[in-house]
Amino acid sequence: MIEFRRDRRHGLLPPVVAWLVANLVSWLVGSVSVAGDGSEVAYWSMDSRHRWDSGHYLSIAESGYEMFWCRDRYPDFRDVMCGNVAWFPGYPMSVRAASATGLSYDLSAVVITEASLLGMFAVLWWLLGARLTWATGLTLAIGTVFPGGIYFHAMFPIATGTLALLVCIAGVKRGSWAMAAAGGFVAVACYPVGAVAVGMLLLSVFFAWRRDAWPIRCAKAGLSAAVAGCGVLWAKWLMWQATGRWDAYEVLQASSYRQGDLHEPFGEMRKAYDFPFRHWYTPEGPLPWLVEHSLAAHRPQLWLNTAFVLLVGATAAVRLIRNRRLDVEEWAALVLTVAIFCAPFLAGAEMSWYRNHAQMFVGLLLVRRMSRWVQVPLLILCSVQYFFLGAMFFAGVLV
Repeated sequence: MIEFRRDRRHGLLPPVVAWLVANLVSWLVGSVSVAGDGSEVAYWSMDSRHRWDSGHYLSIAESGYEMFWCRDRYPDFRDVMCGNVAWFPGYPMSVRAASATGLSYDLSAVVITEASLLGMFAVLWWLLGARLTWATGLTLAIGTVFPGGIYFHAMFPIATGTLALLVCIAGVKRGSWAMAAAGGFVAVACYPVGAVAVGMLLLSVFFAWRRDAWPIRCAKAGLSAAVAGCGVLWAKWLMWQATGRWDAYEVLQASSYRQGDLHEPFGEMRKAYDFPFRHWYTPEGPLPWLVEHSLAAHRPQLWLNTAFVLLVGATAAVRLIRNRRLDVEEWAALVLTVAIFCAPFLAGAEMSWYRNHAQMFVGLLLVRRMSRWVQVPLLILCSVQYFFLGAMFFAGVLV
């Protein structure tokens, strides 16, 4: 009995420690940064977690969806559509549910985010085998400073959507199409990039469900993908109820953000790299050294994200050559990581790719297979970049 309790504590402790370290590092970043108005950053305040899109998520949680012509309310505004139908409902609805406990919407949003981050580390730890080794320990450490991971603490659906993707992978690993479908549904309902789960589940017929005959494998892959895709239908149904239009999301994206069509990815990468954040959102007053040197941190962030995808792909290739196989969860993580990296450039998300890419956290399942000579430099690079992008976030330069 005593040994069982020790094993249980040992199993639960690493993800909890990782979550605490992730918050400690983010608090340190905030402590050496300034907010957009030049004031000190209070990491545990609601304002430090709130950015432009956060207001839309909170408005959905409080009062639901709306869409209107901007000039009907703001006479001097451009003649385009306004509203909050460009944001998906998974995260706002969870915030609304949490607020039923009596918490404010702001606090509920932070609680959901931090609970999701803790859940991410817990599911990742289970997928890693729940055994503390140099490989799994360094993998968790990289997860605490994962590229773009500052958004795991913000009032955004990034942590919730990433947790859902990990649950989807866990379902595929366990051979549970219901768990995989549920994770995929939530991932899709939280964030458009979560739609990559649908593609992964369709492809899972080639690498998962191996105990079943081919007709059953096809059925499980197809059914789980179909249920996951219903996350989009749920989002559009809520928008239709509020606006009377099934195409509300597409109309607002095209009108106000010029998105909705496929874009040439390499051109979009160049636009994302050259985006003038420094000139658009420079904080007021004298700037700390870290903030002053972080105003273009999105550029090394793109290089780091690209390197991460290449390392994940190379690791998978080496394992295929040496072992002639990948584990089920590794196939799922590989497909999702590559798809998440490509998705924002295909959609033209020049101002949000850095937080979309944070969901490549699922690729950590292949990081555990990397040599320590790769893991340690990767940890150092991620740590340095985390401070710079984090300062960029707390200064209000990122949206």
